[in-house]
Amino acid sequence: MTRPFIAVFDYGSGNLHSATRALEAAGANVCLTRDPGVAAGADGLVVPGVGAFAACMAGLVEADGPRLITERLAANRPVLGICVGHQVMFSHGVEHGLDTPGVGVLPGVVEQLTSTRLPHMGWNTVEAAEGSTLFRGVEQERFYFVHSYGVHDQTQLVDDARVTWVEHQGDRFIGAVERGALSCTQFHPEKSAAAGSRLLRNWLATL
Repeated sequence: MTRPFIAVFDYGSGNLHSATRALEAAGANVCLTRDPGVAAGADGLVVPGVGAFAACMAGLVEADGPRLITERLAANRPVLGICVGHQVMFSHGVEHGLDTPGVGVLPGVVEQLTSTRLPHMGWNTVEAAEGSTLFRGVEQERFYFVHSYGVHDQTQLVDDARVTWVEHQGDRFIGAVERGALSCTQFHPEKSAAAGSRLLRNWLATL
């Protein structure tokens, strides 16, 4: 069986090496790359991200990431966003009073969580979307989160989006989205042990 070729996009941010190792362990042939041509031609593109929304977007713009992501999705070519790589898929992010445009392939605003204890760090269950492909077989498992910002409102998301929810100290926010060729998770599957590995295998099986 041919191993799918996955490009992990190196735009200056993200859990690059742990994501690469986890994808390799899940059965992919992985290349860490900043080359838009390599990323465009891969079976799947992974967009990781850690840190501030604005800094991640600046790095992504410099590497021509928004064009690459939107063109892949328009051509129905799979993209997986992780953590801030999930957040930047939305319209914009607001951190410390700074409103920064995102890639904009999903409507919505990334804003500070309302939980009293931040960051939201550690293991948490999810409310998997009905019919989810990503969470098949791990609907009741726990995944590893580390973040202080998220998306609360799904009212603008179109009907074809499968939205997975998370709750932390009474704050309910989007934990993952599956819409067409786009999948993205607020948590880190590469840090989520067996459940994260299964989720990555589920994604790879769709390529």
